[in-house]
Amino acid sequence: MATFVFPGQGSQKKGMGDGLFNDFRELTSQADTVLGYSIEELCIQDAGGHLGQTDYTQPALYVVNAFTYLKKIALLSRKPDFVAGHSLGEYNALLAAEVFDFETGLRLVKKRGELMSRALGGGMAAVIGLTDKRVEELLRENHCDTLAIANYNAPSQVVISGPKAEIDQAGSIFEAAGARAYIPLRVSGAFHSQFMEEARENFFSFLEEFEFSGPKIPVISNVTARPYTKEDIRQLLADQITHPVKWTACIRYLLGQGETEFEEIGPGTVLTGLIQQIKKEAQPLGEAGQQERREKQKTKQARAEEVWPKITAASLGSEEFKQDYNVRYAYVTGGMYRGIASKELVVRMGKAGLMGYFGTGGLDPGQIEAAIHYIQRELKDGQAYGMNLLSNIINPNVEEETIDLFLRHGVKNVEAAAFMQITPPLVKYRLKGLSRDAGGNIAITHRVQAKVSRPEVARAFLSPAPEHIVRKLLAENKITREQADLSTKVPMADDLCVEADSGGHTDQGVAYVLMPAMMRLRDELMDTYKYPRRVRVGAAGGIGTPEAVMAAFMLGADFILTGSVNQCTVEAGTSGAVKDLLQQINVQDTDYAPAGDMFELGAKVQVLKKGVFFPARANKLYELYRQYNSLDEIDEKTKKQIQEKYFQRSFEDIYKETKAYFSQHYPQEIEKAERNPKHKMALVFRWYFGHTTHLALSGSEEQKVDYQVHCGPALGAFNQWVKGTPLENWSNRHVDEIAEKLMQEAAELLNHRFQSLFKRSSYPGEAR
Repeated sequence: MATFVFPGQGSQKKGMGDGLFNDFRELTSQADTVLGYSIEELCIQDAGGHLGQTDYTQPALYVVNAFTYLKKIALLSRKPDFVAGHSLGEYNALLAAEVFDFETGLRLVKKRGELMSRALGGGMAAVIGLTDKRVEELLRENHCDTLAIANYNAPSQVVISGPKAEIDQAGSIFEAAGARAYIPLRVSGAFHSQFMEEARENFFSFLEEFEFSGPKIPVISNVTARPYTKEDIRQLLADQITHPVKWTACIRYLLGQGETEFEEIGPGTVLTGLIQQIKKEAQPLGEAGQQERREKQKTKQARAEEVWPKITAASLGSEEFKQDYNVRYAYVTGGMYRGIASKELVVRMGKAGLMGYFGTGGLDPGQIEAAIHYIQRELKDGQAYGMNLLSNIINPNVEEETIDLFLRHGVKNVEAAAFMQITPPLVKYRLKGLSRDAGGNIAITHRVQAKVSRPEVARAFLSPAPEHIVRKLLAENKITREQADLSTKVPMADDLCVEADSGGHTDQGVAYVLMPAMMRLRDELMDTYKYPRRVRVGAAGGIGTPEAVMAAFMLGADFILTGSVNQCTVEAGTSGAVKDLLQQINVQDTDYAPAGDMFELGAKVQVLKKGVFFPARANKLYELYRQYNSLDEIDEKTKKQIQEKYFQRSFEDIYKETKAYFSQHYPQEIEKAERNPKHKMALVFRWYFGHTTHLALSGSEEQKVDYQVHCGPALGAFNQWVKGTPLENWSNRHVDEIAEKLMQEAAELLNHRFQSLFKRSSYPGEAR
């Protein structure tokens, strides 16, 4: 018997297929049309260096394997008795068996490659010299719960898959156990593992668009190590993405069918070498082996029926949220002010299939506009991003200028933070995104995510835009009549982000109290206004560990938003000196201080306490502001302490600098200060908040004790969680990898907890 085997990803090389494209010019042209680029140039020249990228590799190998096969059977004038392929190569096996035609297979492979290439933060490594059973034992014994075998290539050669950080750490385990080699592979994702569940789900939906024929040649499946049937084609193709490649079992099955000759069809001889190794190290899988396999499968199925359905990172939260924002997970990063949530941070999240908000607070319009240009240039393929809009009660014109920038540059997602009431600029942004689609339904193109911690503020965002603001905007021709009419039919926000004990403006709320209250309020107002779409409720504040993520979703959160943990990453737009301080903190190392932008109102922010004097000094300034009506009323000893210790400058110098700035940008503030000594005192004290922020952002060594660093206890919890791992050092922390790790491990925790609860709820003798 003759068996053709087709190689998969890893066998690609520059120059492959040379001489084949001229033989199949019509199919080459067909491939170029499907792919949108020259497949011949990619395979032969690879001028752009794309051949090693999953979304390019898979179509390229499929085409070269297919042409090699077509040329082979033309020369032989006969077809093989069996076909099989390793991972991607299985598509060529199915093509050979006429399950689909060349173009259909290419479309499937193109989609598969695109979906798999989005899986970032994962890794794979080859373990050589240990049996698969020994590898499984070592993973179990060392509690490597997130790692699993992805490829059973030969009895003493397997590939493991999982989060990259864990892959990097696992080598010493196998080397200590006697492995001949441990080789990390150059891949972007944890292929053939549970971490590809989102790709599997999306691919299964895509497969439903196609009809398949029954195989005319037996095709051995990577998933089952048995021949495909027409009925299971769609399911097996989807499952192949998350299931291990059982190559050893496939070859043992084929050897058990009788004398067979194997021939590798495609570039390289990787499979030929593996087959020789399998022949030396394993027996053919005959009827006894098949019976053993059936018994094991029955046992496995019985156990599977005892446990809860598998929870994945991709299944957590609201599916609608993920679809609306085009993200993989119900997870976003918040807009930390002054660009600490930097443009680089936002871009990194977007390229990972996630979303981050850029921190506009405290930046001038030019800086915000430059950030928008950068983000839109880098995320040109429709990846998600958003911009923060910070309420500015003192200078409302700042809101107007920022909103106009967003409208001018087509910003679709805004995070509204620190609002106590709905303002005209926010209403303008919301309403200018309203229209009716061809079906007469309301289309919303400007999404607002409101961060709230008080029910009355939540109520405002859950209600339609205030009528008096709508009338004023219409009279000023800032919105259309249609937009004004539609304003009564939608809430001010698509999403409420319930902010508990965070590093931003906060009322020091408790998530366990706030979340249920906000969801009931949401349900009440949904019932009142009969909105066509449900307002989602997410959670923020205190989220820095998988346990906290799990708790948020258990409370019913549609999504989560992280903040403090992202400030201590490579991408965060603050100084290395600040990150060094933040890396050391524990959960008790933060305190509350006045918010500089809302100083007179007494609003609070949570800040770093360990190693700095800022919270004590800031609170002292606010107490003086409350106690006195002018700088002159403060006693001389206290004035001297503030000027020499806190400010290291005189009140006069500070007011002179402040006056110059405000006279240029907000002259009404200086006019008010000249009339009101208390307001003058407020401006001088507020200078300290801007100054201490600048010290922190620049990493100044001179006044390190005055650093103002907004931070919640979530970072302290995160630090303890990652202690002793590569993530202990902030230089190894990346926002997308943190997101991946938090979500994946939260899903695993939920699985363990549900299984534990289920077992505990079963009485002795009770059927389970």
